[in-house]
Amino acid sequence: MSEDSGTSRPPAGGRYRIEDLAHASGATVRTIRAYLDRGLLPAPQRRGRANVYGDPHLARLRQIADLLDRGYTLASIKELLEAWDAGRGLGGVLGLVAEVHGPWTDERATRVTRAELNERFGGSPDEAALAEAVELGVLERIPGRDDEFLVPSPQELAVAAELYAAGVPLSAISGHLRELRGQVEHIAARFLEFTTEHVFARYLGHRPPTDTDAAEAASLVRRLRPLARQTVDAELARAMRVFATRHLQRHLVSGDLGPPDAGTRSVALPAGTIDAVQGLVGEESVPEFIATATEREVRARALDALTATHRQNSQLDQMG
Repeated sequence: MSEDSGTSRPPAGGRYRIEDLAHASGATVRTIRAYLDRGLLPAPQRRGRANVYGDPHLARLRQIADLLDRGYTLASIKELLEAWDAGRGLGGVLGLVAEVHGPWTDERATRVTRAELNERFGGSPDEAALAEAVELGVLERIPGRDDEFLVPSPQELAVAAELYAAGVPLSAISGHLRELRGQVEHIAARFLEFTTEHVFARYLGHRPPTDTDAAEAASLVRRLRPLARQTVDAELARAMRVFATRHLQRHLVSGDLGPPDAGTRSVALPAGTIDAVQGLVGEESVPEFIATATEREVRARALDALTATHRQNSQLDQMG
């Protein structure tokens, strides 16, 4: 009789047929066979014409499932399990994995209903925009609930709502998020490369790391975790200050801040003038200084014209 023929019977004394093992572990028979082929599971015992599995097989399947949930690939799982079989523990490694998979933000996910989304974004359903939000991960579907969504980042949804309220189309918001996400992912990758090269290489240079090295690396993750966000926050604030000033300055100088019919005109100022103003008031205050100085000059000339007109009228009165 083959291992898969006949009706599956309950295990006795920790002895399982493959169907029983699949039922107890939650894996499929096909998955168990694949793990056997990859060497992730020890070979079963042969009893007559049937293969028999035991509690160690069930425990191993549960370990594999846990590591898969933590983001490990089957290849890396095999290395970890081989190290464990050789007498090296997994406690430190799993602690490191838990630290890396821990929260990287103080935000807590919330839920939002379709009605609430409609109210915040135009008052009527927009299925295309909803599908794109799900694709981007701004919203996540909740199994069995068609009228409610999980919001992993309430701040991100709030920003989208504010932009929409300011007149930005949903398609433009989605496009901007896609572009921004690609740039931020590049920053994250570079930060990880940097810290791996200069900090974690000494702990993770061998695979898999020892319990001690993994525990020390986990401690470093806890210490370094906020640094990435703090650095990006500081640099973003600096860049926004610099570029916003330049952007406003350019528009004030060229006069194209508004639409063509906004009553503005293009006036080019010499670079030397801009440099001189910057030397007087600083780069951040250049646009305000130029606008104020221009307004003052306009008012002064208007006062001069009014005074000249008054004098001329007075002289005419005296002559008459």
